[in-house]
Amino acid sequence: MYEHEGLRDMFFIMLYGGAAMMALLAAVYLWLRSGNAINQNMESPKELRRWAAAFLTSVAASHVWWALLGTVWLTDDQLVRNIVAITLDRVTFVPLMMCVLLRMLQDRRRPLWPVAVAMLPFVAVAVVSISTRNDNFEWFVEGYSLLLAFLFIIYYVYALRKYGRWLADNFADLEHKELWQSLLLLACILLVYVVYTTNEGALAVEYLAQVLTLVIIGFVVWRVETLQTLVVEEAEKTEDEEDVLIGSLLAQYCEAPQLYLQHDLTLAQLAKAIDTNRTYLSAYFAAKGETYNAYINRLRIDHFIELYRKAQGEERTVTAQQLSLESGYHSYSTFSTAFKQRTGLTVTAWVREQQNV
Repeated sequence: MYEHEGLRDMFFIMLYGGAAMMALLAAVYLWLRSGNAINQNMESPKELRRWAAAFLTSVAASHVWWALLGTVWLTDDQLVRNIVAITLDRVTFVPLMMCVLLRMLQDRRRPLWPVAVAMLPFVAVAVVSISTRNDNFEWFVEGYSLLLAFLFIIYYVYALRKYGRWLADNFADLEHKELWQSLLLLACILLVYVVYTTNEGALAVEYLAQVLTLVIIGFVVWRVETLQTLVVEEAEKTEDEEDVLIGSLLAQYCEAPQLYLQHDLTLAQLAKAIDTNRTYLSAYFAAKGETYNAYINRLRIDHFIELYRKAQGEERTVTAQQLSLESGYHSYSTFSTAFKQRTGLTVTAWVREQQNV
């Protein structure tokens, strides 16, 4: 930010300092508070909280060294100060952001050492550039950063697809469990990077970067606070599993007693209820071409339809939102999506159709 218009704009300096302070406060909050403030009934992954706190700490620290380098330190050496500041960002902010995104995925524990290895070229080139006074460092950084971003996005989209299948196979309620929104975090970070490297120094760009920083801070805190710890427990294996009639057991122990109305019913819990193995039950659904989540949604939507028609026959006034809660859904939006997937109609269109019968 040094030698930019922002240094002469008091409002920008206040925004810049405010963004740094917000990042630091958010980091301290995640470090020190074990429970959630946004959703007190949900426990977020402890490891994710620590990684997110470290990431937000790096955001605050980045603001500090960009302000100090060039205005207090290394004021007479623009080449070195640029290399030092940029390298510090690349070996703190960037890998920590990647680690946060990877730790959001709970289907399996992904190794983080490749992220650290990917940062080594930044350090090596920085050392060489400073010792040889080579001013091509920023060209390397821009090219290598875009390559890393491209490769990471491809991998993360692939990982998100696998994570989505894992959710559908093991959990009945997917609200706030899906992570496609995390791509917005990547988009914001890339946008900050692009505006800085393509239009460096413009005051409007400086403002935009700080506003995006505040968006990133808010998103990270929200995502950590609303993402619950997901654990898939293995049910104990039973003898002669191959001879178990899964379909009849589901009808007897899940469909007849309406176990599917239980909130957050997991595949492992259902396997235990019908006295079989989670892996075997998952294979059963796969053989039928249906995910566990689709199976539970099918039963819940059918239950909703039955409740609505019963109320209609008794000439009782009911709302779709009320019946969706009675059908096992936490939120109406989740129900609406599942209903359209099941019937091909929106809830409003289906209700209107029933009233005209």
